[in-house]
Amino acid sequence: MSALTVDHSMASSHEWDGLVRIWEETDAPEGCKVEIIEGIVTVAPPPSNAHNDIADLVHRSLYEVIPREWGIYQTLGTAVPSRIGLYIPDLAVAPKQVLRAGPGNHIPAAAAELIVEITSRTNAANDRLKKAAGYAQAGVPLYLLIDGWAPGGPTVTLYGEPHRNVYRVLDAGKFGDRIQLPEPFGLALDTSEFPDA
Repeated sequence: MSALTVDHSMASSHEWDGLVRIWEETDAPEGCKVEIIEGIVTVAPPPSNAHNDIADLVHRSLYEVIPREWGIYQTLGTAVPSRIGLYIPDLAVAPKQVLRAGPGNHIPAAAAELIVEITSRTNAANDRLKKAAGYAQAGVPLYLLIDGWAPGGPTVTLYGEPHRNVYRVLDAGKFGDRIQLPEPFGLALDTSEFPDA
């Protein structure tokens, strides 16, 4: 992963706009993910086959339970200006009207109903800590972390009830377990087909 460091602890509106402009104009290779994480513009390589397979399995399960007026997006920018962050989650579930409200290529993270991050070797720490804190601070109700690189073996953790920049663990298990997503999803996510990283 490469990074362009921008030196500030809190971005003003002008600095935030400048970071977003850099993010929009970064010419990364096809399939790479460009994000702003705590004021640093990062470029991550394309995800592995296992990563994409897990994303597809979760995507299919979610489409069985979400309302028609919601969508599941794989490359949707989610902005958390208070954490100087603009993330590209692996899956974001959000009302379609939020995306249709105006032009652009990102939404406020707070508009998402569920965010799913699937760790890669190069981004696991960001997904576990920095992005989790950002999504919690933004008030995203549910954050599903699928961590194939967890130290004790692949895990799935569902976080909820955000308060400031912290989530509460709602459910957790290893690959193979069922993870219960509460309403409005009401889904027992079967992780038995998740491939190891």
